[in-house]
Amino acid sequence: MVMIDTISEKVQQAAALIKQSSYVVAFSGAGISTESGIPDFRSEKSGLWNRDDPMEVASLHGFRRNPKAFYDWVRPLARVTLDAEPNAAHYSLARLEELGFLKSVITQNIDMLHTRAGSSTVYELHGHMREGTCIGCYKKYDGQFVLDEILKHDNVPYCPACDAPIKPDVILFGEQLPYQAFNAAEREMRKADLMIVIGSSLEVAPAGDIPLHARRHGAKLIIVNLEPTPVDSLANVVLHAWAGETMEAIVEQLETLL
Repeated sequence: MVMIDTISEKVQQAAALIKQSSYVVAFSGAGISTESGIPDFRSEKSGLWNRDDPMEVASLHGFRRNPKAFYDWVRPLARVTLDAEPNAAHYSLARLEELGFLKSVITQNIDMLHTRAGSSTVYELHGHMREGTCIGCYKKYDGQFVLDEILKHDNVPYCPACDAPIKPDVILFGEQLPYQAFNAAEREMRKADLMIVIGSSLEVAPAGDIPLHARRHGAKLIIVNLEPTPVDSLANVVLHAWAGETMEAIVEQLETLL
């Protein structure tokens, strides 16, 4: 990682690219929310997959076999997520929308922090916790009912109609991405002349392939991520730095150009 005061030239380059662009789309991953206290999944020290086997606790097959294992795993993450607040990176994207540059946010995150920060067009490729769905009769439930069961009562939420487990509307391993959100994300990818990638390793397909496809469709790329990504060599600007201070600096620089 490079400290922000040593990358001022790249910050200026990123701001200039945004100013020159007419359709900017952001793509965010777990790294944008670590500064809000939400752990990511793959980092060496704090990644969730360092402690648990995702196929056991976070796959659709595993959920059907043992929903309690999933809820025991997700309970502390749900608590942290509910307590988290948007950080400077989330607010910077909302500001880019206010300025008329950012058209949408495509996110791999389920924490809903983009919406809370003020972004109005957000496509959540890995779902969210605003609702839950019974895996037996497919009845929909408000997410608060699910959260109350798992956080206040330490229970697995069961459907009152058919007594099957209720799964929050997050995408588990073995599930397809939500059709409408993914189609919208692909549409935005094709429209973009600039994509800003923030806090994603770009290693989880198919969502992580979107910036590469955007590049192939002619979009320029800005990548803000602590660690290198497979797409760094194709990007116009790469900043291996914290998302919050970097995005804040880019927006501040952009505002001086307006």
